[in-house]
Amino acid sequence: MSELSRRNFLAVAAAGAAGSTLVSAPLAAPALAAAPPAATQVPSAYRYKVGDVEATVVSDGVRTFPLADNFVRNQPREAVNAALKAGFLPENQVTVNFNILLLNTGGKLVVVDTGNGPAQGTVGLSQGTMAAIGIDPKTVDAVVISHFHGDHINGLLTAQGTPAFPNAQVMVPEAEWAFWMDDGAMSRAPDAMKGAFQNARRVFKPFEGKVEKYGWDKEIVPNLTPVATNGHTPGHTSFRLASGNSSLFIQSDVTNIPVLFLRNPSWHVMYDMDAAKAEETRKRVYDMVSAERMLVAGFHFPFPAAAHVEKDGANYRYVPINWMPVL
Repeated sequence: MSELSRRNFLAVAAAGAAGSTLVSAPLAAPALAAAPPAATQVPSAYRYKVGDVEATVVSDGVRTFPLADNFVRNQPREAVNAALKAGFLPENQVTVNFNILLLNTGGKLVVVDTGNGPAQGTVGLSQGTMAAIGIDPKTVDAVVISHFHGDHINGLLTAQGTPAFPNAQVMVPEAEWAFWMDDGAMSRAPDAMKGAFQNARRVFKPFEGKVEKYGWDKEIVPNLTPVATNGHTPGHTSFRLASGNSSLFIQSDVTNIPVLFLRNPSWHVMYDMDAAKAEETRKRVYDMVSAERMLVAGFHFPFPAAAHVEKDGANYRYVPINWMPVL
């Protein structure tokens, strides 16, 4: 009995070894990649609906730079690094996202802010992405500007200095225009700010006499109403998009990096011209959008730059939207 068992075992083992050789042989060949790594990012655009309005967020890229000691004016570097680490971001450096928003209301195609301008390294990517997703700049009906910092207005022009959206009506906050186009304000500004005045004048020169200035709290294009959120700049503007039972708060630069300034609304980013007013605005806006459970689009939010804001004691929590494969 034991001999039969031994013979059976040896036979089964031999058959198993042979079978293993036959089956494994093809798998022993090395796997070869059919193509080299792409080494470039895919076009970064994402669409979602707000009622009947189709919103398309287009990344204009990101900019990474060393953390300056005064990036948060009222906090020590150690506190900022601790917040970056808590947000799973590298310490001692800052990465800022830039995102423009296209709104198709059914009757008009509207661009809200325009990005950094012609492509330059890791920014200025929105024009190429719009071309990749089939958006012709000539079909844009209106360009609505929130404020006059270069990363919001420079995309109004091509590399040749001509209008990037040649058929669009350019619309700007009247309070913002009054400040940046005031020669007296420019003469009184610190030297570090004079370049921003000069840049605003450079960008808007090709539109001389054609810029439409809007006030707050009155619809300027279908479904879109400007809201006063000054502090970041004197005329800084956000927008409420409303369609059916849905709404979107387009916050522009009410805050910068969420893990720093949404989580800590009392922190003052170096870009806010009136830090105390910006803090007051930030808390007012986030109290409102959290209470109304409103979707928020942020120019500097991580792509795709849309999230909900949850009240968390004296602070707020960033809750990004789910990616949806279909509209």
